[in-house]
Amino acid sequence: MTSLGNGIGRRRLLSASGGIALTGALAACGSNTGRGGSGSGPAISQWYHQYGEPGAEQAVKRYAAAYKKANVTVQWRPGDYDRQSAAALLTDSGPDVFEVNGPLLNQIQGGQVVDLTAEVESVKDDFNPAVLAPKIWQDKVWGIPQVVDMQMLFYRKSMLRDADLEPPQTLDELVDAAKKLTSKLSAKKVKGLFLGNDGGVGVLSGTPLFAAGLSLISEEGGRAKVGFDDPAAARVLGKIRQLYADKSLLLGAPTDWSDPAAFIQGLTAMQWSGLWALPQIKKALGDDFGVLPFPRDGASGKPSVPVGAYAAAVSARSKHKAEAKAFAKWLWVERSDYQLDFALSYGFHIPARISLAKKAEELQTGAAADAVRFATEYGYAEPLLWTSADRTAYQDALSRIIKDGANPESELKAVVRKVNAELQRVKKT
Repeated sequence: MTSLGNGIGRRRLLSASGGIALTGALAACGSNTGRGGSGSGPAISQWYHQYGEPGAEQAVKRYAAAYKKANVTVQWRPGDYDRQSAAALLTDSGPDVFEVNGPLLNQIQGGQVVDLTAEVESVKDDFNPAVLAPKIWQDKVWGIPQVVDMQMLFYRKSMLRDADLEPPQTLDELVDAAKKLTSKLSAKKVKGLFLGNDGGVGVLSGTPLFAAGLSLISEEGGRAKVGFDDPAAARVLGKIRQLYADKSLLLGAPTDWSDPAAFIQGLTAMQWSGLWALPQIKKALGDDFGVLPFPRDGASGKPSVPVGAYAAAVSARSKHKAEAKAFAKWLWVERSDYQLDFALSYGFHIPARISLAKKAEELQTGAAADAVRFATEYGYAEPLLWTSADRTAYQDALSRIIKDGANPESELKAVVRKVNAELQRVKKT
């Protein structure tokens, strides 16, 4: 659904609609307005950010209305949701249960969210470990992953075939293919690759680093340290700059990378987007497309796929914490039918539970099956220790490298110093 930001965050992840039929209790409550449940217990407020997919808001209101042990009211929050929810956690008028692109480490350390370990204990091993790990701090679970969002590279089979190109398996091949496609298709004003209107600054995040065999934060002997203090980091980011310098990238498209419109309309031969866009692309292009992970770079590299998951969390300021925790468990642990519906009916997403992902017939064939395999084999998520200060420093440096041609080595040295300082700060908190 719509939003992964700075590269990751589904909603900083992202948009399209797909569908499976609503059955049973879900369909039965379709006429409910969703403004409150029919339960006899306390009133509970639940917040979501505004998804772009048609039907998503109505679905979550149906889920809430079906809960009988409390009156759950859903608030659909447009605008800067992360900022709104962070501010609300500091007041007594915020949500009881809320969707969060985290929780963030400062929210956990600040006592703003409650421990949900007991609520997920029975199925903890069934959650995708890549997206559960960032919800864990000091061996406790602070958010229940809802669905897995992932990003990948879409390519037009016919365009690559006409240019005598194979789908790129390495970053060097991607750079070469984008340049060749741009040249061959210049008469039609088609570019080789679309990484977003900013040239990939906002979406790529740590993806190239992981493709080079590195990470954002590494753990060695129980000690956290910077995971990209390595010459390979400058090398791989220099290649992203080369894409920009070669003018192989589509810039200024009518919609940004999370929307597949540029790819569908033939403005680009390859586009970085997400699994949520697959139904829309399939409908428009039939079988004339394929999907790939971000290609590996260097001898120690491997394909890279960013994954993320918004989580259901409970505010520590809730006046009904026990009831709020029970509702979160009911919806995101017990109601597997709703979890499957939420993942598959409003754009394609992977259920956060491994057992449910295996049951999802829509994800078992074709490009969707490839995407699930990529996420399973190559998926990475931003770690909990990667703070907003780290992210800002890295994104700013990435922008200067890609757009301005700044020296990758010197830019990354400054980021490494910032991240080391943040790690020391977090230890003392």
